[in-house]
Amino acid sequence: MSSCSDTLWINARLATCDAANPAPYGALLDHALWLRDGHIHAILPQQQAQAEFAARGTVIDARGAWITPGFIDCHTHLVYGGNRAAEWEKRLNGVPYQQIAAEGGGILSTVRATRRLDEDELALASLPRLKALMKEGVTTVEIKSGYGLTLADELKQLRAAKRLAAALPVEVATTLLAAHALPPEFAGDADAYIDHVCEVILPAAAQEGLAEAVDVFCEGVGFSVAQSRRVFAAAHAHGLRCKGHVEQLSNLHGAALVAECGGLSADHIEYLDQDGVAALAAAGTVAVLLPGAYYFLRETRQPPVAALRAAGVTMAVASDLNPGTSPFASIRLAMNQACVLFGLTPEEALYGTTRAAAAALGRGHSHGRLAAGMVADLLLWDIEHPAEIVYGLGTNPLAQRVFRGVIQHID
Repeated sequence: MSSCSDTLWINARLATCDAANPAPYGALLDHALWLRDGHIHAILPQQQAQAEFAARGTVIDARGAWITPGFIDCHTHLVYGGNRAAEWEKRLNGVPYQQIAAEGGGILSTVRATRRLDEDELALASLPRLKALMKEGVTTVEIKSGYGLTLADELKQLRAAKRLAAALPVEVATTLLAAHALPPEFAGDADAYIDHVCEVILPAAAQEGLAEAVDVFCEGVGFSVAQSRRVFAAAHAHGLRCKGHVEQLSNLHGAALVAECGGLSADHIEYLDQDGVAALAAAGTVAVLLPGAYYFLRETRQPPVAALRAAGVTMAVASDLNPGTSPFASIRLAMNQACVLFGLTPEEALYGTTRAAAAALGRGHSHGRLAAGMVADLLLWDIEHPAEIVYGLGTNPLAQRVFRGVIQHID
């Protein structure tokens, strides 16, 4: 099938995930999906669509499958070197994290492993993780830096992410997370490192077009609100959007800062308070839930889902794929965890990985819904009800993955 020809999908059940459709899942039955040039040209009642389509192009029988928008994983760290399985085993055997870090473990062990790889090696090491996400239906993925912490290594991570996008049928949104941890070269002087991020790393990433957003780990073990504000100001000066790792381990009011700065998303937010909820609601900033890290770290403080829901805050769900706290290349696992651990409904989880995740990446106008004019990233599911996508793990009911209107097969 050519992406530049017209294609009509018939005999499908559509879960449009479109807020304009009040039906559960935005469902449309007896409708056909008309694709043209990699976009959705129209959604029409099936008989009308077949009459208007005539012999314009290819007709594909979905044979009763449910069609959803392609999944969007809006928070990952999937480009990195090494792994931390041995460190995880130590933690399970009772070794304190402080001791592990003192012995060279923790995030800086991933930094060392990532720095040792060149760009080719880094992309190759990351390829299986990205393919795993794609096999579950991910068509757009955010990839952060943050394991280089030098100019050369942060740019290397972002270039490796861009290389993956060029090699596979997937859209990649790159985010600069140089303010992820304090590198050993700046030990004891976080302000000097933030100067380096704002004056050297961030401008270089912007000049090369390697990042579209900037993230900060605003936390007691990361960077302060004042330091985060400086990074966001530098991001704005270079035309980049902002987002934040905030309120994961404590409440520093980082989410309110993200909202104040017009940020795309506030991520983690287990310790978010009511003022933070109100700030996100007022700014239209997306709350990104990351249940994989909550599960893997055996946390007990849940994000305030009921308060977010009541305030009308858009809630996205993402894998947080990373080697230290969420080593899961599975968007469906994240959706299931969001329901079981955080109390989302299956419908909210599906919206969280489609239209809400699109908004978290600044793509709400083009991705995440089945509607005329949207990018034709589609998933066909061999299921009887959309809740099955979230319900059962271990098997994969994904029948077809369509990227930009073209059926794709992932090896």
